[in-house]
Amino acid sequence: MTDEASTPSKSSKSTKSAKSAKSTTKYEPTKESLGTHRPPQWFMDAKLGIFIHWGIYSVPAWAPIARKQGLGQEYTTMQEHMLNNPYAEWYLNSLRFKDGPYQKHHEEVYGKDFPYEKFADEFNESIKSWIPSNWAEFFKEIHAKYVVITSKHHDGFLLWPSDHPNPNPNMENYSASRDIIGELTDKVKAKGLKMGIYYSGVIDWSFDENVIDSGVSFINTGCTDQNYADYADAHWYELINKYKPSIVWNDIGYPHKGKMEEILAYYYNNFPDGVVNDRWDRSSNFVRNLVKIPGIRQLVNWGANSLFRKGMAAKKKIAFGDYLTPEYQVLEEIVPTKWESCRGLGQSFGYNQNETEEHYITAEELIRSFIDIVSKNGNLLINVGPKPDGTIPEPQIQRLASLGNWLDVNGEAIFETTPWQKASTTTDLGINVRFTTKPGLLYVHLLRIPKETQFIINELNLVSGATIQLLGDKSSTSIAWENHGANLRLILPQNLLESSELTAIVFKIILPAVIKGEFK
Repeated sequence: MTDEASTPSKSSKSTKSAKSAKSTTKYEPTKESLGTHRPPQWFMDAKLGIFIHWGIYSVPAWAPIARKQGLGQEYTTMQEHMLNNPYAEWYLNSLRFKDGPYQKHHEEVYGKDFPYEKFADEFNESIKSWIPSNWAEFFKEIHAKYVVITSKHHDGFLLWPSDHPNPNPNMENYSASRDIIGELTDKVKAKGLKMGIYYSGVIDWSFDENVIDSGVSFINTGCTDQNYADYADAHWYELINKYKPSIVWNDIGYPHKGKMEEILAYYYNNFPDGVVNDRWDRSSNFVRNLVKIPGIRQLVNWGANSLFRKGMAAKKKIAFGDYLTPEYQVLEEIVPTKWESCRGLGQSFGYNQNETEEHYITAEELIRSFIDIVSKNGNLLINVGPKPDGTIPEPQIQRLASLGNWLDVNGEAIFETTPWQKASTTTDLGINVRFTTKPGLLYVHLLRIPKETQFIINELNLVSGATIQLLGDKSSTSIAWENHGANLRLILPQNLLESSELTAIVFKIILPAVIKGEFK
């Protein structure tokens, strides 16, 4: 891979963060003590993060195309969804379905006797040409504030050279030939971005060969013995101590015999500006045995099937951690709990060679969704799925470059903002509107550019003396306005928006100094 091929650029269209301070709080390894931790200010202000799913599943890079994006695929059963899983990073689990689409594809391309772990050879050869500084530069250029990379996904393959004295007992040489986590951490931090590490806590298919095909099998997934719990514990301590991540991002759950509370207390006490996600749930042996009872098993599977027909609902409460992580979902209203929507640019997190332009979110949809998320107290963790050599697919580059271009103009209305009294309204032209705010400022985001020079923003009044500007207007023209009953009428100068190529525009409302912070 040449430098040119591995250096995405915004032009290829075809902070304020709390300073580190020693915490005076001593966290104990209990739910009550850990529950008092709150997200640091830098995370509240950051808004945009980059998720990276990269591993040996990036070699086959294959998954069927789903009916629609997201977890809810409108399949009749969870088994049907798992059989046709659109997530390419779930290749190994899907491969274990006898006569399923993955198995048929795998045998046609690689042969019946080609084991999944053999993909490590090609992956390790390919990553020799990876240039981590190119990723860090691109992420900085598009205004991302943090990065989270998979250190171990569900297949158990490691992206760092673990010093753990008991390596994977089921696999030999089952790790990357480069210290991907360390090299990327250095480059990301050098650009002033925060670095986070993802780890698949409870699921590791190199330890557990059972197929996840139902609600019950999902609950029962993961190795339950003490050896695996010790293995996961050692990895988290190693990742924390060696790479000092600003985010620890656990997935699916954690072994019930593991030292989860001790790990989180250790992290909080040693990294007071660190932040922990919410996916640390644990299923005890009691629960695992309970769902095996015939009546309860049927009920659990029925509930899982119902969720996959209707689409997964985002949870609103946190058992452990600092923020919620809905997947391919956006919350409907402002919630006081910090949250982060994670999603791929396509239908998969890992690179899927079957995805084409039509399967990726459009730049317009991405920008509008991002605005919507931020207006409701959320961050967006948008995923890239690189090819084995580290090349980010061009459609992904283009979408992120468009988002970066929009933030070049409108970033002040996103970063370091908070939600307003409400997240949304509309105009009399039917344009959706979102709000963000800073002290003395209200940002009004129109998710489509109006064709008319006069229009009304519903349910918004201003105090006398307020001024309005359009972000990106180099002339700094003040926009005429008047309260119109319970609404606000804007009168734009002629031709103000004719040359705009933006998907969404932002009006900045400035209050008089004597009444800053007041809106009607």
